[in-house]
Amino acid sequence: MEKYSTIIWDMDGTLLDTLDDLSDSVNEALFKFSQPLRTKQEIRSFVGNGVLRLLELSVPDGKNNPLFDDIFEYFKLCYEKNQSNKTKPYEGLDILLPRLLAGGYKMAIVSNKIDPAVKDLANLHFPRLMQAAIGEQAGMKRKPADDMVNEALRLLGSSKQEAIYIGDTEVDIETAKNSRLDFVCVSWGFRDRKQLEDAGAEKIFDRAEELLEFFKV
Repeated sequence: MEKYSTIIWDMDGTLLDTLDDLSDSVNEALFKFSQPLRTKQEIRSFVGNGVLRLLELSVPDGKNNPLFDDIFEYFKLCYEKNQSNKTKPYEGLDILLPRLLAGGYKMAIVSNKIDPAVKDLANLHFPRLMQAAIGEQAGMKRKPADDMVNEALRLLGSSKQEAIYIGDTEVDIETAKNSRLDFVCVSWGFRDRKQLEDAGAEKIFDRAEELLEFFKV
């Protein structure tokens, strides 16, 4: 699409299916401290606001649980160990992303995942495809604040008028609105089509191939 030169991607649920590794890590930490385990569907519904919020929702009583800090720290160790076990790009992205790059699009990832994990996974799964990968870090508010998006645009040398945001949750929709970016959503991630429509999504793609046509590459 000629209007856009820049694509800002969410990571979890948009580019990468991280649900299995997140679920395994959450339940490994819960089991370690004798807490009830969570189903994969529960974990799916908890994802989107960063790992601290994920654990707040996963641990009984959240931060009020006297074991919360220990569980959270152990989860981070578990996820560092597990983050590449089962995580994989969604179907069709192996064709879409190189075509977008060849078509002249600049691309970046912004994620509420911890910054080192974002960079590690971007380098592992999308080498040379992303010009920037930004995660949660000190001094930068996590999504839906616009901090990460603004930093990505700065690194890419792009204006908001030429950029579009792609995500899979209500957090992404709110992020795009706060950033004053156009946005589209994908339904293959952590929220289904109805949930996205209820959150205000107007354009939703069900398959990566549809984005080839949208971006005319």
